[in-house]
Amino acid sequence: MKQRLNRSLGNLRTTFTSFTLGQQVVAVVGTMAILLAAFMVFRWVSTPDYAPLYSNLAASDASAIVDELDSQGTPYKLANGGSTIMVPRDSVYSTRISLSGQGLPEQGSAGGGDGYSLLDNQDISTSEFQEQTDFKRAMEGELASTIEAVDGVSTAVVHLALPPAKVFADEQDPPTASVLIDTAAGATFEPQQVQAIVHLVASSIDGLDPDNVTVADSSGKVLSSSDAGALGASTRDQQVTTFQQQTSQRIQAMLDRVLGPGNSTVQVTADLDFDKSVSESTTYGKNAKAPLSSSSSTEKYDGPAGGSSSTGVVGPDGQMDSFGTTANGKSSYVKESQTSDNAVETTVEHRETAPGSVNSLHVGVVLDTVAAQGLNATDVQDLITAAVGINPNRGDTVQVTTMPFDRTADKAAAAELAAAAKAAKTARMWDMVRNGGIALAVLAMLLIAWLRGRRKAKRRDQNTTYLVEQLRSDAADRAAATAAVMEASPALAALESADNASSELRRELADLAEDQPEDVAALLRGWLVERP
Repeated sequence: MKQRLNRSLGNLRTTFTSFTLGQQVVAVVGTMAILLAAFMVFRWVSTPDYAPLYSNLAASDASAIVDELDSQGTPYKLANGGSTIMVPRDSVYSTRISLSGQGLPEQGSAGGGDGYSLLDNQDISTSEFQEQTDFKRAMEGELASTIEAVDGVSTAVVHLALPPAKVFADEQDPPTASVLIDTAAGATFEPQQVQAIVHLVASSIDGLDPDNVTVADSSGKVLSSSDAGALGASTRDQQVTTFQQQTSQRIQAMLDRVLGPGNSTVQVTADLDFDKSVSESTTYGKNAKAPLSSSSSTEKYDGPAGGSSSTGVVGPDGQMDSFGTTANGKSSYVKESQTSDNAVETTVEHRETAPGSVNSLHVGVVLDTVAAQGLNATDVQDLITAAVGINPNRGDTVQVTTMPFDRTADKAAAAELAAAAKAAKTARMWDMVRNGGIALAVLAMLLIAWLRGRRKAKRRDQNTTYLVEQLRSDAADRAAATAAVMEASPALAALESADNASSELRRELADLAEDQPEDVAALLRGWLVERP
């Protein structure tokens, strides 16, 4: 076995030494590449596929679970800031069962709520207070879990204040809610996300107004509150700043188009009204329309004839005025009345003014004197007035002034940019020189290896040709000697048939040396190496 192994190694060494330099480099590099690929495939196959075991764990539960996994020798990985533990996929369920037997996790998710599972343990002996408390805790846990699903929220805690219903009271105390969130590392919470949480909580609780939901982060900053003073001036200042920036950008974009970038500067100051007002008005019109209702009545009386008596109404002087007397002495009475209820044109208007209207807007623009040559400042002022909707009646002002700009910083920046561009160009040039030098060196090495290989091949061909000639010469000498001996000694004629076979073998060897000189040379070199 050992001799066979040594012989195999010797053959490999002989074969490798027979290669040219380029072939040797390709063989070494190819072998290393194959070994590296095999190692990577083996590592990929042997690496387990991890899956989440528990997510959103409290710190105490995560620590206890990690200690238990270490004691069991189960491989694991931590993700999501340590709140998620991952184990090999094929051992997720068995590990959960094992940890469940140890009572882990104890507190559940980092939000600290078990959700509606708290209601599963209620029975007939549960008191009303316990039912209400469990319901509130369940709602808090479910809302916390829902809020934690929002992108950027790592942990959420929800507290609800649900006052009891008053049977004989006209007004009920409104429910309120507070939300504490902890954002993920490096994440910023946008106002739209805060409003989403506010409306999510308000829509989940019956009778909860969004204004009664308070949202704060772990740093103690109030993100949303029903109390306008709790937010301070930060939210209003942010809205004012945003409005001023948008208006300034619109004006600046217009001036950059006319004068070019860097030739103008714009400053906008806005006074916004954040008061919410409600007004109601009733207007009565003069146009008469068709009556809503109308009624009429007629009363008629005819008195008997004869006699001189008169009927009527006693007047202020004590005399009785008769209603009327006919020619034959009969009296009569007629009364008609008509009533109409005409419609009155009425308009009732209820108007609510949303906060954020503009009380006044002031714009200041400075143009570079050199760039604004031949430009009328009045035209620029009229253009800005029309672009942003300046209203002089509410006190808006626009001021346009031309002044020489200080270009020192611009020149310094341009010089730095030019120096940076020059340095980058120089670096690219040296990179090209270096890459070119490396390419030339590689080409030179390949050329030298090719020349050496060609010389070795030529020398090997010469050696092979010489070996073939020697074999032919030896064969001719042996043939001549054999013929002379056979002529001198007839006893050797019997050996002619045997020599014919040897001659045939020599001819085959000669033909093989001519057809495959490199293989014959390698074989002979191997024989020489194996000699003791």
